[in-house]
Amino acid sequence: MPLFDAPEAQALKRVGVIDIGSNSVRLVVFDGAARSPAYFYNEKILCGLGAGFAQTGRLNPEGRVRALAALRRFAALTRGMGVAPLLTVATAAVRDAEDGPAFRAEVQAETGLDIRIVDGAEEARLSAQGVLVGWPGAEGLICDIGGSSMELAQLTGDGRVGTRKTSDLGPLKLMGIKGGKKAVRTHIKARVGELASHFDTKPKRLFLVGGSWRAIARVDMERRGYPLKVLHEYRMKPKAILDTIKFIAKTDPDALRSRTGTSAERMRLVPLASEVLKRLVRELRPQEVAISSYGIREGLLYEQMTPALRQRDPLIEAARHAEASSARMPGFGRALYYFVEPLFPRARPEKRRLIRAACLLHDVSWRAHPDYRAEVCFDNATRANLGGMTHAERVFLGLALLHRYKGNRANTSFDEALLALLPAAKVTEAEILGRAMRFGAMFTVEKPTDHGALRYRPQRHELILTLKTEQGRALFGEVTEARFKALAGALGAEPIVEGGA
Repeated sequence: MPLFDAPEAQALKRVGVIDIGSNSVRLVVFDGAARSPAYFYNEKILCGLGAGFAQTGRLNPEGRVRALAALRRFAALTRGMGVAPLLTVATAAVRDAEDGPAFRAEVQAETGLDIRIVDGAEEARLSAQGVLVGWPGAEGLICDIGGSSMELAQLTGDGRVGTRKTSDLGPLKLMGIKGGKKAVRTHIKARVGELASHFDTKPKRLFLVGGSWRAIARVDMERRGYPLKVLHEYRMKPKAILDTIKFIAKTDPDALRSRTGTSAERMRLVPLASEVLKRLVRELRPQEVAISSYGIREGLLYEQMTPALRQRDPLIEAARHAEASSARMPGFGRALYYFVEPLFPRARPEKRRLIRAACLLHDVSWRAHPDYRAEVCFDNATRANLGGMTHAERVFLGLALLHRYKGNRANTSFDEALLALLPAAKVTEAEILGRAMRFGAMFTVEKPTDHGALRYRPQRHELILTLKTEQGRALFGEVTEARFKALAGALGAEPIVEGGA
C-alpha cells in the first residue's frame, strides 16, 4: 500500500528548504508524495555572497544586501504557504566568512529564520542523501560543486554514505587565485589529486550535483544534439565530457548562453568548473558520469524520512500519488497491472516496475483535450520531475502512455529522434503495453480480472481472452473487440476469445 497517506508521510506533505550558498540563495517547497516530492515552489536569486571572498575573507557586500532581501521575502512566502517544517542551511560562504556569524544573527533578527551552518563533510553527506532520493541504492561517488567549495562523498550501494571530503575548488574561490591560468590549473591539479587519494579510482558512476555541472551538461546536450532535454539522470562518458570541455573553451560564451538558456552569472563560472571537471575525470576515471538534479535540498528532505519511507520506490510512490489525486478511478491502475501482467511473463523486476508505473499513470491525464491526450501523456511521463528512471525508461514509459490513448504516432508532435534512446525491441514492447492498457481500460472500469483473463502463447502466436462471467461477456462489445484485435496485431498473434456467447 502507498505510504503517502500515512502519518509519517503526511508530516512531510509540504516541506520548505532555504539554501544559502556561495553563489545563490534558493527557496524550495516540496509537496506531494514524500518519497518522490514535487516542487510546489522554487525560487532562486544569484546573490554571489562568496564573490571576492579570496581577497577580503568577508561576504560580498552587495550580495549580502541582496541575500537578506531574498530571505525576508522567503520567510514571508513560507508563512503564507503554511510550510512546516522549514529548514534553512548555509554552506561555504557563510561558514568561512569573517562576518558569517554577524550575517546569521542579522537574518535571524529580521526574518526569524534560524540558519544551520553546515561544515564541508556535512554538506557532502546531505548532497549524497539528495542523490539517494532519486537513486535508491546508488553506488559510486557524488561530487557537489558550489560557488566556494566542492565536496566528494562515497555512496556504498546500500543506502549509506561513506568517506566524505571537502575542498576549496568552487569557481568563486578559484577566481581569487593569482598567477593566471597556469597557477589555477596547478592548484586544481594538486587539490583534486589530494581528494582522489581518499577514494577508490574507477568508480561505477560519478554523480554530479550543482548548477555549474548542470550548465556543462546542457552544453554537452547541445553539442551532441541530444533529443531529451531533461538534466536529471543525463549520462555521459568521460571522453564525451572531455570533448565538451574543449568545445566550451573554443566557443563564444554568449553563443553558448543563447543556445543553452544559461544565465550570464552561471556562464561566467563554467570555464573554471570545466577545468575542475576535466581534472576529476582524468584523476578518478569513472566508468560513467551522471547528472543529479537532487542535492543538498533534497538531502535535507531525505533526512526527515523514516527508514521505511526511504526504502520505497520513488517512481512507484509518485505514480500512486498521481493516480490518487488525478485519475478518474483511483485504484484501477493496480487492477489493470494484474490484468496485463500475463503478456510479460518473463519480465525482470526493472521492467515490471515500469509496467506498474504505466498502469498507475494510465489515466491521470484524462482531463487533457482528447485530440492531444496522447501527446500530453507522453510529455508528462518524459518531462515530469520523477526520480528512479533512466532517460531510456522515461521514453519507454512515455511511449506506453501515448499508445494507451492512440494506436499510432501519426499526426502527433512526437519527436522520432527520441527512439534512438531505446532499442527497437523496447519500442515494440512499449507499444504492446500501451495497447494492452487501452484494451484493459475499455474492457471494464472495475477489476478486469474478475471478468476476463489474458493468456499469451508466443510459440503458437496466440492471444487468448477468456471471458469468465456473464457480465464479462456483456462488456465485450464492438469497440472492446476492436481494441483486443489491435493488441493481438501488435503481438503478431491470432486473437482468440473463449467463454463467449
